[in-house]
Amino acid sequence: MIAVNEDLDYMALIQHSNPTVRFQQQADNARADVLPFIEEVFNVTADCRVLDIGCGDGGVLMPFLERGCSAIGIELDQYKSDFAKGFLKEFIAKGQVEIINQNIYEEAALELYKGQFDLILLKDVIEHIPDQERFIPYLKKFLKPGGRIFFGFPPWYMPHGGHQQICSSKILGALPYFHLLPNPLYVGLLKLFGEDQGVVNELLSVKSTGISIERFEKIVTLFAYEIELKRHFLLNPIYRFKFGWKPRVQTKFIQSIPFFRNFLTTCVYYLIRKED
Repeated sequence: MIAVNEDLDYMALIQHSNPTVRFQQQADNARADVLPFIEEVFNVTADCRVLDIGCGDGGVLMPFLERGCSAIGIELDQYKSDFAKGFLKEFIAKGQVEIINQNIYEEAALELYKGQFDLILLKDVIEHIPDQERFIPYLKKFLKPGGRIFFGFPPWYMPHGGHQQICSSKILGALPYFHLLPNPLYVGLLKLFGEDQGVVNELLSVKSTGISIERFEKIVTLFAYEIELKRHFLLNPIYRFKFGWKPRVQTKFIQSIPFFRNFLTTCVYYLIRKED
């Protein structure tokens, strides 16, 4: 029999290769943490229309569909979007949700969905998107008047902000902060531990798009959004489902120290809206 702590470690690791575990962790996290956070200031009702950008396997959408919302999940990766279609097949059959394998920047996507959504979700997505200064203001085109956008992401400088947990090496997967090394040293270390080129390329892609708290807030402010609600976490709420660790909000003292706070904050949640 697997001991409880070993079982949690196994569940945390298996999610990278098991879409069912990944879907369930995301759904549980969205149900327990993301939806309640949004509802502190914005009432999510069955009348809400939701857009989940980078929906992956579809887990984040689950509690919103359970609430009765209609939704679109858009995902570039065909492999992941196929899993989402399987996991959400009951809601798809009812016409409540549609999973689209498409680039949100395509003109066809804008023509179809311009001004349609009460709520846009980007959970663990913005840190993978290049040209964030262009992308974040572009999202306004899809909002209804009074609509909101939720962002949840790990600050780049946090211990595992480089997503090194996807490494096949358990040592590298657990090693904090080494993603902050200069690229030649970073790549050299990855290859020394036997990581294949696909993993190296993915980690370098994350390194090129990782975003800090300060840069995110600067972009949001620059392009006339209002930060309606924010919360910084010492312990990411999803760790409850990956490791059995209780979520912990970052201390006010650490939150008050620009730049340094990124190193000790494993996750941030934001809800923003267009300025009036």
